[in-house]
Amino acid sequence: MTSQPRVAITAVGGYVPETRLTNQDLEKMVDTQDEWIRTRTGIRERRILKETGKATSDLVVPAVLELCKKRGIAPSEIECLIVATVTGDYPFPSTANLVCDRIGAKNAWGYDLSGACSGFLYALTSGAALIESGRHKKVVVVGADKMSSIIDYQDRNTCIIFGDGAGAVLLEPTDSGLGIGDSLLKSDGSGVKYLRTEAGGSLLPPSLETVQARQHFVKQEGAAVYKFAVKGMAEVALELMERNRLKPEDITWLVPHQANIRIIESTAERAGIPMDRVMVNIEKFGNTTAATLPLCLWEWEPRLKKGDRLMLVAFGGGFTWGATLIDWAY
Repeated sequence: MTSQPRVAITAVGGYVPETRLTNQDLEKMVDTQDEWIRTRTGIRERRILKETGKATSDLVVPAVLELCKKRGIAPSEIECLIVATVTGDYPFPSTANLVCDRIGAKNAWGYDLSGACSGFLYALTSGAALIESGRHKKVVVVGADKMSSIIDYQDRNTCIIFGDGAGAVLLEPTDSGLGIGDSLLKSDGSGVKYLRTEAGGSLLPPSLETVQARQHFVKQEGAAVYKFAVKGMAEVALELMERNRLKPEDITWLVPHQANIRIIESTAERAGIPMDRVMVNIEKFGNTTAATLPLCLWEWEPRLKKGDRLMLVAFGGGFTWGATLIDWAY
């Protein structure tokens, strides 16, 4: 009986748009202040894909191409592409399908996965399972969102939080003993009342009424989401550590979803991990939803060492949340 192969991240790519939307810019758009935003969210600016005719696929393509260049492979070697996103270019076809065509991944199949801010963790587990099954040897997992396309820039409670970006990882089998470890993924659909986009689906198809009522934008009850996120991220991190008999000092890096600096700090404190071992880039990019975790890996990649143990933790709308352990393989 053959043992199940380990699955390692072997390359990382990322992309954020050039246009910066600063807190000072937002002061001119809605009733808010730079200091208020910084002290409550930790955000100073966010990147926005502003150009007409650009969509989520335009974030994904450069991220995946960078990953291929780093690994020294052609896009035609990719066997599957999974894009975690809630802002696909179209209701269908999938963004993954469009990206494969644009980059020349002619031997790949793919699909989009909707898990909101936890989407990357959901997709990472799904991609790893494809390799563990023995069916594939090169799977690309992407977290990407053009949140600016569904944000109401008249709503000061949501427009200060979100930005656009994409991060991608290449998954391959490994015999090194390192790679993606245990995952603990959860969901609770009753959270829909606290964080959702109301219209555009089969329940409320697009209409003149839904557009006029601004129902195609993200709606969030911030206080309730904050409470659930702090509790959910901390508890799942602690449960995963306990299940794997790990202590805080066994975690080299905590990689939290970049939703809010207070949530990040609270999660780290409850997990017993000091902030100097926590990846934080929310001040530059804001909350890029499914892209926050892979963008952290992309930024920190030069500092990561083979054997470093990472714990990725996320919480998303609707609700979704989870945590994954990774022993860095290069």
